[in-house]
Amino acid sequence: MDKQLFPQRTDLAVLNQAVLSIHNEIKKVIVGQAEMVKLIIAALLADGHVLIEGVPGVAKTLSAKLVAKSMNVGFSRIQFTPDLMPSDVLGTPVFNPKEVVFEFKKGPIFSNIVLVDEINRAPAKTQSALLEIMEERQASVDGKTYPMASPFMVLATQNPVEQEGTYRLPEAQLDRFIFKIVVPYPSETEEAIILRQFHQMGNAQVLDMITPVLNADQVISLRQQIKTLIIEEKLLQFIAKLIQQTRNHKSIYLGASPRASLGIMNASKAVAAMQGRDFVTPEDILEVATPVLRHRIILAPDKEMEGITEDDVIKQILQSMDIPR
Repeated sequence: MDKQLFPQRTDLAVLNQAVLSIHNEIKKVIVGQAEMVKLIIAALLADGHVLIEGVPGVAKTLSAKLVAKSMNVGFSRIQFTPDLMPSDVLGTPVFNPKEVVFEFKKGPIFSNIVLVDEINRAPAKTQSALLEIMEERQASVDGKTYPMASPFMVLATQNPVEQEGTYRLPEAQLDRFIFKIVVPYPSETEEAIILRQFHQMGNAQVLDMITPVLNADQVISLRQQIKTLIIEEKLLQFIAKLIQQTRNHKSIYLGASPRASLGIMNASKAVAAMQGRDFVTPEDILEVATPVLRHRIILAPDKEMEGITEDDVIKQILQSMDIPR
């Protein structure tokens, strides 16, 4: 088929080079975990936030730091603890004796990429401080509204196995993350490579190995480009039908929200662009459906007792549907 008959409608050369550069920088340190890195980059392009879940020591925090370091943007890290207060995240008014006024001193959330480590360790009062920020990109303190810098992205981590001293994230909070990424253990081969790599590094600092490849303006430009990608009407209908299936499935107590359908659409556009295409395919939707939906549905109690997982049910739904071609 003559490619000239179907010219590329959107030039994705800059975007593809940027994605490749970020991947190459992260691969200097991270072994394996390709799915996690790919989804974090996709969320960045789709203007979404990411929840990363995994046992301690599987490079959740390190990966988030490396993604941030690969861009020349502001970065801050907040360690969530049971005694953390909302003002520790948002900031607080401080009295200025010279001007005889209170001035707002911004907290660590006012940055471009914010790593919230162990988000489920802080109580609901502190977790809720992120609700407005993550959705509306602004913070309201003492009746005043403070916009967040652009680009803005929250990367949150949580440990699924240790429940003592943790506070489960409410559904409203979970719904604001475009993806929930579940990080597995590395394979035996990957673990051997990790040992060899860190042995060879000696005293070198991991973060010093990373070179920034993108600035804030470039990230904003790439996000705008993602929004212009083509998605056919039949694929939009497929996404809508998928979300409806989660609301009517016998194994699901609470189905996905409209924010989930928007998340699938935006994430599939980002994944398509990362593949060098300016149009979405059904495979793009299938690839992002599970990480977009797994934290947005609540299983029926009897299914949970049977040991069925959210991923199992999502897989059942996708297999039962007619994939548009």
